Amino acid sequence: MRTFDRIGFDRIGIVAALSIAVLATHPAAAFEGTTPGSQDAALPVVAAPSGVAVIKKPVPPADIPQPASLTALQYAAEGGHPVAQWKLGRMYAKGDGVAQDDLRAYDYFSRIANAHAEDSPSAPQASIVANAFVALGRYYVSGIPNTRVKADPERAREMFSYAASYFGNAEAQYNLARMYLDGVGMPRDTKYGIRWLGLAARKGQHQAQALLGQMLCSGDRLPRQTARGLMWLTLAQDSATADETWIKDTYKTALAKASDDDRAMALQMLERWVQGRRD
Repeated sequence: MRTFDRIGFDRIGIVAALSIAVLATHPAAAFEGTTPGSQDAALPVVAAPSGVAVIKKPVPPADIPQPASLTALQYAAEGGHPVAQWKLGRMYAKGDGVAQDDLRAYDYFSRIANAHAEDSPSAPQASIVANAFVALGRYYVSGIPNTRVKADPERAREMFSYAASYFGNAEAQYNLARMYLDGVGMPRDTKYGIRWLGLAARKGQHQAQALLGQMLCSGDRLPRQTARGLMWLTLAQDSATADETWIKDTYKTALAKASDDDRAMALQMLERWVQGRRD
């Protein structure tokens, strides 16, 4: 039975519920710079989804040499190799060397999620599995036009929740934070949104760092902490891509408005971050 059939979604639904329960017991302290470590360890570890036929065969290490040709990739993907499935999914999603086809990309990501949902978070292919869930979640946010994949924010949240909680994936944590903060498919919930945002930011997800920094500098849904916000924005703008002008613009605005004391304190915080002292 497929992971994405409603009846086979017990595990992911449970993860979402447990995530909320765990967050409710820990105050939203991301703006204070006090997340991962013990708090990451508190995230739930859950059983395999009921009704899902998990493939019980050896999984090749994720870093083995990969075939270059499309035919070889397809052959490996049909053999159940998650790296080949991931590469093909990305190729079809981006139109990289093949005609762009989101539905085919979705199908490849689905194969990974179906076969490896219960893989250990420390398994060699764990990051690929988690990223497949994130890719599927993004497809469910808006759907794929003129296909069987319809917009389904609730299912998107389940995908992100599973990857964020079970695999500790920072991209999933950021996407989940945005859903809570923006009220996509659910009522807005600032506390849970900030909690997930803080987890993603401390793992180096630069968009989460930028949004958290912006909120801290402006006092938006958080007590204003300009120095800490400037620290997050500095980290974010250093990793921002060329088309993420909102991050660079937000950083420049915050820097211009910050006092000399705030800038000096932000520099101290950055030095502590570089040293690995992220208290």
